[in-house]
Amino acid sequence: MNSPLSSIPLFHIGPVPISSAVAVTWVIMAALVLGAIALSRCLKLVPSATQAVFELVVETVDAQIRDTMRVGPAPYRAFIGTLFAFIFVANWSSLIPGVEPPTAHLETDAALALIVFLAVIWFGIRAGGVRGYLATFATPSPLMIPLNFLESITRTFSLLVRLFGNVMSGVFVIGIVLSLAGLLVPIPLMALDLLTGAVQAYIFAVLAMVFIAGTVSEGKEDPESSNPDSLIPGTHP
Repeated sequence: MNSPLSSIPLFHIGPVPISSAVAVTWVIMAALVLGAIALSRCLKLVPSATQAVFELVVETVDAQIRDTMRVGPAPYRAFIGTLFAFIFVANWSSLIPGVEPPTAHLETDAALALIVFLAVIWFGIRAGGVRGYLATFATPSPLMIPLNFLESITRTFSLLVRLFGNVMSGVFVIGIVLSLAGLLVPIPLMALDLLTGAVQAYIFAVLAMVFIAGTVSEGKEDPESSNPDSLIPGTHP
């Protein structure tokens, strides 16, 4: 097993080396995009079993956004749902023989954490404008500006470390047991690793919601959250 801190290129596109983590990430993104396009073209008024499952997933994401952020889910559904879906599929890609999940590599987790960091800024500016977003760093006192700025950096780093540590350690332990004990013995550990992967995807998405909600709530009030009906399922136009 290669070190998760190393990046061995599979091939090059011009001078740019492409590692296995990048290649698997591209495959997962393509699969999610193509799956979403195929599903959206087959929507029916009376849903099929597959459509009902995905509608349940969307409703669950919406409910989690309402419960965690206390706002209407529409502006955040696409980002949070996509984030969870990618991490979930990436963690479970270890089910494919010979594939290491890209989330077991530092560069993938760093990119995901950076995306959340930029999303917090984007949603914060959209809620309260540039001045409103910058004003959140002065809460509750201008003396807190350096600490609040440092907090925004350290919490992003904590996302990276949490996801990388949990996924990488599971892959590493299973690899060691597999090399020492044979094929069938690691199966219970693999099941536990899959559960851990699902939980880590959920935790990452929830923490992203918490970070965004903290910025949005300190800026301008979200227009959808000002309508009490927007927090009730089925009341959106």
